[in-house]
Amino acid sequence: MSTHASLRPLGQSGLTVGPIAYGLWRFVGNDVPAARTRIEAALAAGMNLIDVAAVYGLDWGGQAFGESEDLLGRVLSQTPGLRGRMVLATKFGIIPGIPYDSSAEAVTRSCEASLKRLRTDVIDLFQVHRPDVLTHPEELAGALTRLREAGKIREAGVSNYTTGQTRLLQHHLGFPLATLQPEFSALAVEPAFDGVLDLAMEARMTPLAWSPLGGGKLTDGVDAADPATRRVNARLDELAASHGTTRSAVALAFVLRHPARPIPILGTQNPQRIAAATDALKIDLSRAEWYSLVVAARGVPMP
Repeated sequence: MSTHASLRPLGQSGLTVGPIAYGLWRFVGNDVPAARTRIEAALAAGMNLIDVAAVYGLDWGGQAFGESEDLLGRVLSQTPGLRGRMVLATKFGIIPGIPYDSSAEAVTRSCEASLKRLRTDVIDLFQVHRPDVLTHPEELAGALTRLREAGKIREAGVSNYTTGQTRLLQHHLGFPLATLQPEFSALAVEPAFDGVLDLAMEARMTPLAWSPLGGGKLTDGVDAADPATRRVNARLDELAASHGTTRSAVALAFVLRHPARPIPILGTQNPQRIAAATDALKIDLSRAEWYSLVVAARGVPMP
């Protein structure tokens, strides 16, 4: 078993999480038993960080803002023992039609609404979903601090922030940000080169990688049309053959290989694929293999 399989600290929070997280972007509908099966499969596979957002569900076949949170809340209400087995993360700040609002009033209102939908009394990790450049970071920091002091959130993090935006928010906070969440995959390699993952290591933040399978483009059996995806999938398939595994497992192993120890957020709704994702933890890509995927993504040799 690779060293990837060990538990990771969630920033400097004292919380520990598995090396792969489970994301609920596509977690919608009214079938609570099926939803519970997916959550239980994730927890059984060691994916104890459960990542949702206030806006999730609305843009993936859902009918209402907060639908994914509400479905998870119904699962937790019917099976209360699950809450203690997970580190529960949600995100705020995207409001359709606005589109971003991280004002103190909006942040507080969003937290209260998420707590109600999730049917819990505390959110373990409360993350800014996307930066609202019209809110001064001092105002946002104040709101997060008050929520933390009130015991409504344990830790805070950022998603889709630049290094400058992350540093500026941290400057106004009296406690360390636990996480940052970029898009990072064998198809979206730039966080390894633009300073985002460097900042994670410098500030002892845990990177959470969204769309580690390229929004489904890097999953087994997919035949994507765009040239970059075709190049990456061809190389993933070669590596999968040499390692005796699957394309998806190699794609996840690419994310896990970085020394910032990113945690890929898996979004599949198939319990069998949830379990199979742990195959990635057995793969140690060599430097040559890892950089060959960067070359495939970019379409040009390394300088």
